[in-house]
Amino acid sequence: MAIALAEAGADVAVIARGDLDATENAIRARGQRAFAFQADLSNRDAPNTILNAVISSFKRADILVNNAGIIRRADALDTSDEDWDAVLEVNLRSVFALSRAFARALVARDSGGRIINIASMLSFQGGIRVPAYTAAKSGLLGLTRALANELAPKGINVNAIAPGYMATDNTQGLRDDPTRSRDILARIPAARWGTPEDLQGAVVFLASDASAYVHGTTITVDGGWMAR
Repeated sequence: MAIALAEAGADVAVIARGDLDATENAIRARGQRAFAFQADLSNRDAPNTILNAVISSFKRADILVNNAGIIRRADALDTSDEDWDAVLEVNLRSVFALSRAFARALVARDSGGRIINIASMLSFQGGIRVPAYTAAKSGLLGLTRALANELAPKGINVNAIAPGYMATDNTQGLRDDPTRSRDILARIPAARWGTPEDLQGAVVFLASDASAYVHGTTITVDGGWMAR
């Protein structure tokens, strides 16, 4: 998604806990400025630190993509309080905190902007062995609508993208399980796992003027999973 935004003409700040060199280099290779910043969104000071660092580097921020997320797989009866809290902290609370800080900055400079949350199929469904993740992603759907209701009059569009089953680190365990992988693929009309590249069109649309009158909606990019 960061690369897609760069290809569409945006300077991009990328934030993560791990190595960002490849993404930073890919953005610069497309002729755009890149700013890489390591941060852990389980730290409650991170949202303001991130925003201040980005504005210091780029002087302004116009688009926020809330993509950070973690997952802990366990039966509900075996889910610990620590795992529950960790998932809700990163996947929901930090999204609100970063969105709030970002929106405050937009309002202070009397400027519109875009907030794009990354939801999930489990924003709509219960899932299996991921109660905290499901709760967080379901909450994210409601948060997207609530923020849209308040921020649309201020010229800030808040929407979400709900990826289907994507070939990422979060789904490695599922893809390595022959039974679960087979069952998942059998339900996807497109008959394949999604790739990160499949999300590029949706994020560029929601970040651009093409979506100027789109508020509080969630676009599913799922190979037809929700239509099944």
